[in-house]
Amino acid sequence: MKQSVIICVDDEKTILNALQMELMDALGDEYLIETSEGGDDALSLFKELLEEKYEIPLIISDYIMPDMQGDELLEHIHTLSPKTFKILLTGKTSRSEIVINAVNNANLYRYMLKPWDKGDLVLTVYEAVKSYFKNQLLEEQNQALKEVNAKLRERTQALSQTIDHLKATQQELIQSEKMATLGQVIAGIAHEINTPLGAIYSSVENIAKVLNQTLEQLPLFFKSLSLQEQQDFFALVKQSSPNDTILSSKEKRQYRRALMHKLDQYATENTLVIENTLIIADTLVEMGIYENIDIFLLCLKTSQSQNILNTAYQLNSLKKSTRIITLASERATEVVSALKKFVHYDQIEKVQANLIEGIEIVLTLYHYQFKQGVKIIKNYGDLPPIWCYPSELNQVWTNLVHNALQAMNNQGTLKFDVFEQDSFAIISITDSGTGIPDDIKPKIFNPFFTTKPAGEGSGLGLDIVKNIVEKHEGKINVESIEGKTTFTVSIPI
Repeated sequence: MKQSVIICVDDEKTILNALQMELMDALGDEYLIETSEGGDDALSLFKELLEEKYEIPLIISDYIMPDMQGDELLEHIHTLSPKTFKILLTGKTSRSEIVINAVNNANLYRYMLKPWDKGDLVLTVYEAVKSYFKNQLLEEQNQALKEVNAKLRERTQALSQTIDHLKATQQELIQSEKMATLGQVIAGIAHEINTPLGAIYSSVENIAKVLNQTLEQLPLFFKSLSLQEQQDFFALVKQSSPNDTILSSKEKRQYRRALMHKLDQYATENTLVIENTLIIADTLVEMGIYENIDIFLLCLKTSQSQNILNTAYQLNSLKKSTRIITLASERATEVVSALKKFVHYDQIEKVQANLIEGIEIVLTLYHYQFKQGVKIIKNYGDLPPIWCYPSELNQVWTNLVHNALQAMNNQGTLKFDVFEQDSFAIISITDSGTGIPDDIKPKIFNPFFTTKPAGEGSGLGLDIVKNIVEKHEGKINVESIEGKTTFTVSIPI
């Protein structure tokens, strides 16, 4: 691979040699330092290097030269290579005309007065070339993200609402590109949004499956129903919900028993034989119909009752899938938002939110991974709504759950303890993974620190978590031994 080139331009050979020597001392092993004694020569050199496929991250030019002024040279350079950073050297103390012209027409990065301080020069040059390659990396990552979004749009053309969410996410990603001009780093976004994309793909496949099974049957199904049965069917579909309110296993069992009792009682009162009451009750609970089942009871008097219930259940699964897609799209947006807040937190007003609901949203997104062999234990105490930034706290739970799953290799126990203590909301997440070595534990909240192989982690996850918790005036700590790690978040109520 060819070395990258830094070009220095000055008509005074003594100054040019000094500039070259200082940069070679500091950066010579990493970059070629080329020189030109005038604007025309610099343009020829620049074009030659471009033809030979050299990377030119930076050009440093004097302002006053016989053949061409520095700002004019940098304008030509900007036309040839807009991404190359430009630094202007000048002996003039008045900077307004020079700098404004260079900024407007050449996207000037910095200007420096002669004589310069060597330390300032080296630092400025280092930051310029560092920003150049960061911007280059960001473009590659954003291009990869655009390709992912393009594939996703192809698979969800029939889902306008989902596409809107994905476009919103894409707009957030595009907006994040603007941070490149500030020299900020956005790393690992593609990796961080793989999980919600997986949920979207899975839901899209489920939607396609249900549509394939249902659409062809619907005309015959409706034709077989009387007008009253059709009205009952639509009322049942309308009453069903995608279960925004998540029931615990205990609550599901209670509702199931209550529904079975109602079904048996109704059958006795109306001299009916209702088969498979357990299956019917379970289906109704999954559809979110467990308190008022009067509409379904009306259907029991017809021979089409089971067919009506099964078809309504299939349509309800479409609602569930679109809800999962919505949540996953919001999750991708939250990742972008969290990374953005890592470098600059927007002033958004707090709202009252239930932390347990946020945790449950995250658990829903990761449900398919839990099926691989993760046992979930929930010890939820009474917790009042608190003033917070709920989407940011959801990002905290997401990172902690994601790390726990990786530590356990998707096999083990994941426990959630939520309770109030001394006017603080306490959220503890414990996994049965390998544990964190003592020598690594003090570093885990440092930005860019990761123990994962290259390309598998950005090293920003726990640093983002720490920043969000501290923004809420809270604390986060970790306790870890072999086979057990607990992250505890404390948020003031």
